[in-house]
Amino acid sequence: MDRATFACSTAFFRDYSSSSQSAFCLPAGHVDFIDKVESFTYSDFFRDYLIPNHPCIFSAKFTDGWGSRRNWVTWDGKPDFDHLLQKFGDAIVPVANCDVKEYNSNPKEQLPFKEYINYWKEYIKNDYRSSRGCLYLKDWHLGRTPFHADVFRSYSWSANICGRKKWLLYPPGQEDYLKDRHGNLPFDVTAPGLQDKSVYPRYNQSQPPVEIVQEAGEIVFIPSGWHHQVYNLEDTISINHNWVNGCNVAIMWCFLQDELAAVQREINEWKDPMDDWHLQCQLIMKSCTGIDYKEFYNFLKVIAENRISILENGLDDEASAKNTPKAAISTLGMLHAVFDLKRTVKVLTSLSANEDFKKLDLTSLSPPPEALLHHLKAAIDTALL
Repeated sequence: MDRATFACSTAFFRDYSSSSQSAFCLPAGHVDFIDKVESFTYSDFFRDYLIPNHPCIFSAKFTDGWGSRRNWVTWDGKPDFDHLLQKFGDAIVPVANCDVKEYNSNPKEQLPFKEYINYWKEYIKNDYRSSRGCLYLKDWHLGRTPFHADVFRSYSWSANICGRKKWLLYPPGQEDYLKDRHGNLPFDVTAPGLQDKSVYPRYNQSQPPVEIVQEAGEIVFIPSGWHHQVYNLEDTISINHNWVNGCNVAIMWCFLQDELAAVQREINEWKDPMDDWHLQCQLIMKSCTGIDYKEFYNFLKVIAENRISILENGLDDEASAKNTPKAAISTLGMLHAVFDLKRTVKVLTSLSANEDFKKLDLTSLSPPPEALLHHLKAAIDTALL
């Protein structure tokens, strides 16, 4: 991160509420297509897309050198089943049945990868029909995915190794208009049933989704809190990644607060007779989201200690050569570490003051929140001298 981007990011989060996603809406549904690898920098990406929370598409030039694009694909752009079997044949993989709805997702099973490839070949041979339904291998996005936002409201990118996808994107806040009268999101945003006002009373107030067709080799960046639904237009393999940084960690914290509040409303009738009601709420939230408030504190601690280490000690040559988070943030620069720490202080201060957090047994947290906050602020002050 360069100094101009650091100044821009600092000003942005000073002028806008850290939890306000309405300030991040995309104007006129336009999605930028980034074509020039040599002239596009991380600072450009940070300033123009991470901070304002805007999606974008990277051209296939950005993945030209990837080994997966050379080795996982045949000469005519199809999945190379022989290579994939040789590479991953004995792996056990999670597979969802896209033709079956189970609550608001698809039922899943564990299959040997070689069995899945045999299914895939037969599925293609039978004109994309099978008595087993349309099976979707998690992380390779074989079939369409139900309407969702990414885990913890994280950022994500999805690179097509081969094949084509269609994306339907809704900016943060638009998903509220798509909920049914019970507050549940639809499984499929294209289903005719959404026109039924008795079930989806606010659907007519929603904006049309932003539509993207992603070609082979291209990368789609999905910002925090953007709900989306994805269709494979042909046989497709994708590589996907999720991450959180200083730009969206406050959105993650707001998401966790909303999730806990939803759990508390759901089991409110048991609040008085249940002595450990607040602990049960944390447990249920963790079962739904994968994390509770104490684990979120530890998440912030790991990030903070990593950034502090960079500021206080730098990075030696041996550590730089390793593929570690510490080495990655060092590559991005000291100013990025300072920015992440400043945003972590903001969220950690809010977490420490949160009444539900204070009801938990915090004696197991090391260091205590107050000590960690003091260390963070001291490291930032020293770095900015």
